[in-house]
Amino acid sequence: MSDSEARTPPGAPAAPTAPDVAEKGTRDGERISLDRRLFVKFTACGSCRDVDAAANALERGGVTGALYLDANDPRGIGLVAVSEDPEWFVTTWRDLLTSPPFDAMERKAELDMLGRTYSIGYEPDLEHVLFERPVGRITDPALRWAIWYPLRRSKSFATLPAADQRRILAEHGTLGHRYGSAGLALDVRLACHGLDRDDNDFIIGLLGANLFPLSSIVQAMRGTEQTSRYLESLGPFFVGRVAWQGRGRPPTEGP
Repeated sequence: MSDSEARTPPGAPAAPTAPDVAEKGTRDGERISLDRRLFVKFTACGSCRDVDAAANALERGGVTGALYLDANDPRGIGLVAVSEDPEWFVTTWRDLLTSPPFDAMERKAELDMLGRTYSIGYEPDLEHVLFERPVGRITDPALRWAIWYPLRRSKSFATLPAADQRRILAEHGTLGHRYGSAGLALDVRLACHGLDRDDNDFIIGLLGANLFPLSSIVQAMRGTEQTSRYLESLGPFFVGRVAWQGRGRPPTEGP
């Protein structure tokens, strides 16, 4: 008799199976997995009197991410920072934001967003999907404009049959693919279940060379079944243009 059997009383339920929390993909018809993902933090601030000083502080801090000029606030900025290790956000990133010049700025709490990259299950290259693609887009100098926002689906969406969910998401995805293929807009999609104070489900970053196509895709998405029937909330929206981008530290490296 094994030690585990000796410790389990007769008739007792079997020990629960540990959940598989790895990201899943498919390569050559075989299931693949990777228990790693990238965390992405968006922070907006007002009262920024010296954008260059802010950019220099990010550069010195070895931040991988971007700084945006807020289109709706003449002294506003938006910051995106990425790391595989969530500890980095409560150590290095926290210290950076509580030091000059950021300590003199006014943080816009309603625009705080924290999300994680995720896989859908069919991707053949999980490293690319979870790390290389989002970082590449956030730091691509050709993608000068950005719109970042959270969204929350209605709870009824989760109760739909899987086939209906796939059909609804496919409509949404096809529209996004059309904009991406035309070079008009690319996205960074993040899950934020349990990471968001307002119970949002996802964070979306729309990135492009020009602002209008980013607004256009948001408008076009209004007509999809997901947005019109199964979204509970969308926004608030941050709109900005890149002032700084950097890859000071590999995104998979901790503090």
